[in-house]
Amino acid sequence: MIELYAYNTPNGRKISVALEEMGLPYRVTVVDITKKQQFEPAFLKISPNNRIPAIVDPEGPDGQPISVFESGAILLYLGEKTGRFLPAAPRARVAVYEWLMWQMGGFGPMPGQVHHFLMQPEGPARDYGFTRYHTETKRLYGVLEKRLAGRDFVATEGEPSIADFAILGWAWRHERHQVPFDDLPNVGAWYARMMGRPAVRRGFEVPLS
Repeated sequence: MIELYAYNTPNGRKISVALEEMGLPYRVTVVDITKKQQFEPAFLKISPNNRIPAIVDPEGPDGQPISVFESGAILLYLGEKTGRFLPAAPRARVAVYEWLMWQMGGFGPMPGQVHHFLMQPEGPARDYGFTRYHTETKRLYGVLEKRLAGRDFVATEGEPSIADFAILGWAWRHERHQVPFDDLPNVGAWYARMMGRPAVRRGFEVPLS
């Protein structure tokens, strides 16, 4: 049984959704980042960057245990382990890599900064930070809107990929980073399609805090 170390954040939800979709047995160890538990020595042994999520798979390569940190690395590991949601064909796999890295490099860090500045005291610094990162977050949503034109999923046909799971984790917080779907019909339809999947629902319902 895979051990998932996580908290109720977009990055944590990416992995709970993926585990449910892949049908892998797992149990959750909550790492309460509001109590600085991510800095505890036992957690740092498996996640040296002191960030959630991380996993420990007792049945890793060659049947030996392995720990994996960073949500993108975990999604790739799980996709390769199960042979699901990560296409075998090289050209199709490249598209998944591209959109997974798009999420990791932009559609996560940028809305994360929006969340940060919204929590700051009123003033010029808050206004500048919010405007800068909210503008970029909206641009990224526009990129996603164009990508989803005529498509059910971001990088693959027929079923979602690990890139959809990664992006969904942050789209889940679209209200918090103040991006409604009113002018993003393709994103809204994709979001509803993803959230309508039973395994995705289970992934968002499992307690992570």
